[in-house]
Amino acid sequence: MECGRCCRSNGSLKVHMRCHSGEKPFECSDCGKRFSVDIDLTRHRRIHSGEKPYQCHVCDWAFTRRQDLNRHVTAVHTGDKPYKCTQCGKRFGRNSTLQKHMRGVHSRIHSGEKAYQCHVCDWAFTRRQDLNCHITTVHTGDKPYKCSQCGKRFGRNSTLQKHMRGVHSDIRPYYCPYCGKLFKTAEIVKLHARVHTRAKPFSCRHCSESFRWLNTLKSHLLKSHNDGTWFTCHICQKKFSVKSYFKKHMRHHEGVKPFVCDGCSKCFYTAYSLKMHQLVHSDYRQFCCSLCNAMFKRKQYVKKHFRKCSAVHGTSAFIVF
Repeated sequence: MECGRCCRSNGSLKVHMRCHSGEKPFECSDCGKRFSVDIDLTRHRRIHSGEKPYQCHVCDWAFTRRQDLNRHVTAVHTGDKPYKCTQCGKRFGRNSTLQKHMRGVHSRIHSGEKAYQCHVCDWAFTRRQDLNCHITTVHTGDKPYKCSQCGKRFGRNSTLQKHMRGVHSDIRPYYCPYCGKLFKTAEIVKLHARVHTRAKPFSCRHCSESFRWLNTLKSHLLKSHNDGTWFTCHICQKKFSVKSYFKKHMRHHEGVKPFVCDGCSKCFYTAYSLKMHQLVHSDYRQFCCSLCNAMFKRKQYVKKHFRKCSAVHGTSAFIVF
């Protein structure tokens, strides 16, 4: 029964001994579940009460446990991934995720084994969740996760959450280290940074051309090397190199406007059009004149302002933040 552990007090020893005896004196009055220490009961009761005392200082998310708040801040706002796989170098935000990677996935990743076979086609996967996602998005077409604001449906809950942050939320916790512009996600900051670094990470496999954006590479492959698949509109025969552009085009023929403004109920074909329209209802001004610090909602407004402002300050160098 004994494990040799040393405790600081008789009280701590008494609580520890419950691990060996199985004693659980604290009972939840709602569901009858029992706990060995009262703090675990207190945390459990929040499931029934809905209490979330740990509030994120950056956004409006709240949590029942402090460790969940810490994980949220690390994964969503700071982007820190302090836990590194010693075999492949992949980094993780949580130690538990790293351990799961090492135990359940790692051997298959590096051996090339794909134990989870799709029963419909010949695709195989290293993880069961990837197989389930494949079946849902490719074969069944199920999209069980619905956006409560615009009605758009998704195959994954994580994709829905990303949509909610990117389209319907005004919170911009990430900033560009080069110009200070604010963004909703860390991924968008990384994409935006290429404007400053001039990085072109996408290289053509047929020639020496490199591109800043993946979509530009896809277009180049089709137009210059006939490599890839065109998406052709059956109504007007217009061709597209990117499927998302093709889908947006088809909405104009079908008259589908899935993006609805929550301020005036006006509908739009694309999320970008909705985003531009919502500036009418918002006081948010993200573009700043580098000469006089005047703020503007749209980039074209600050450009127009700058032509007049530069004449006063005697400069023609246009810098917009």
